[in-house]
Amino acid sequence: MNHPDRHRWRDAAVHAAAVAAEFIRQESRARDTITWQSKSPTDFVSHVDIGAEERIREILHAHIPGIRVVGEELGSDGDPESGLVAIVDPLDGTTNFLHGFPNYAVSICVALDGVPQAGVVHDIMRGGGEHRETVCTATAGDGAFANGARMRVSTITDPSRALIGTGFPFKDVTSADDYVRMMRRLMPLVSGLRRAGSAALDLSDVAHGRFDGFWELWLNAWDHAAGVLLVREAGGRVTDLEGRDARLIGGPIVASNGVLHEWFLDILRGGAS
Repeated sequence: MNHPDRHRWRDAAVHAAAVAAEFIRQESRARDTITWQSKSPTDFVSHVDIGAEERIREILHAHIPGIRVVGEELGSDGDPESGLVAIVDPLDGTTNFLHGFPNYAVSICVALDGVPQAGVVHDIMRGGGEHRETVCTATAGDGAFANGARMRVSTITDPSRALIGTGFPFKDVTSADDYVRMMRRLMPLVSGLRRAGSAALDLSDVAHGRFDGFWELWLNAWDHAAGVLLVREAGGRVTDLEGRDARLIGGPIVASNGVLHEWFLDILRGGAS
């Protein structure tokens, strides 16, 4: 299951993400002049997203011959669960970026036949210590790391002390009522809910132990692929609402530190507290 080339694939993804992140930082200096393009009434893209993905694709194709790229902005190249593929979100949190809200990232996952092998979530704006940014990486079976330091999920077992991340419906609001019911069930039982606008960073926060859980009713593969690997390699669990292991396709995502997972699923599905 764990391919011997996974470390080389990780290094290529880290390099590609760093180049894209630098491009995004440079373009942010002229944020007020960026033209917004609408993919839907509440979903936007700009030349920054497209330029970042172009750079990522160029580097990945140069360093990993034969790899296919499934990207948010420039289209997918076949099935994300077949063969060697990079699943790319060049700017996760575009709306945050366009408003200058400092919560956005580059996310890249390299997978083989549907199994994540290497991933990076490059947090462009949030850093720690001497770092102005945080680079989270993982390879299958080897753990997850942030700027070289091992990441581990939280050890909280009491739901009343849990901090939960989420993403509420905004592109397709037909599931909004279901989401609100879930939120109402959770709110009296946990210490707080947070919605910051980048699923890749939300999942990395679960891996960091900052969040004890996270859920969203619909994410595309590029939103969560790298984050899923981070959480699993940090000791957590990621499934759909039915408790099945998360796949590299679109759908609902539930992540946790593992020990809270069955409780979390039960509450989301309407079970007893």
